[in-house]
Amino acid sequence: MEAKELHLAIAEAKKNNQKAFATLFDAHWDYVFGFLLKQTSNESLAEELALKTLAKAFDKIDSFKEEFNFKTWLISISKNVNIDHHRKEKTVAQLDTTSIEKENFNTLYDDNPSPEDLLIINQNLKRLIEIIKELKPLYAKVIRLRYFEESSYKEIAEQTQLPINTLKVTLLRAKKLLAQKIEEQAWNG
Repeated sequence: MEAKELHLAIAEAKKNNQKAFATLFDAHWDYVFGFLLKQTSNESLAEELALKTLAKAFDKIDSFKEEFNFKTWLISISKNVNIDHHRKEKTVAQLDTTSIEKENFNTLYDDNPSPEDLLIINQNLKRLIEIIKELKPLYAKVIRLRYFEESSYKEIAEQTQLPINTLKVTLLRAKKLLAQKIEEQAWNG
């Protein structure tokens, strides 16, 4: 992507132009993914982190200053996303170790949910569906297709007429917005 095209795409992205986001995503996906693949040596993790990197960059696009190199800015974000991932992984590993040490191995567990558990699960599912309906129609649709109907990215892309990379960012944004709405409702009780 030439400098003039890049500056135009960034300016349009700052105006929340979705086509500009898609253009920037397509132009920089291989670069960010390749960097993270070298860092992690894990293709699926690199893809997950690259998606988070680009989503975070697009959320913070207003903070990008034109005097800096866009690729360098993206790599800085990807480094931070990777560090955050490793911190979370380390914390989870410590929690797992602690819980295993405290667990009583002589206790038999029944994996079947109790009637009370089933009632809570159904109530939570109904509440989740209501929250999903509050999202923009495209966000609700991609969440429904991916998580309730378990459609592949390719199938969803065909149904929504979105390029796969744009779909991945859309799904990531939808999940982020859904999580925010769930958290808001939890706080508001």
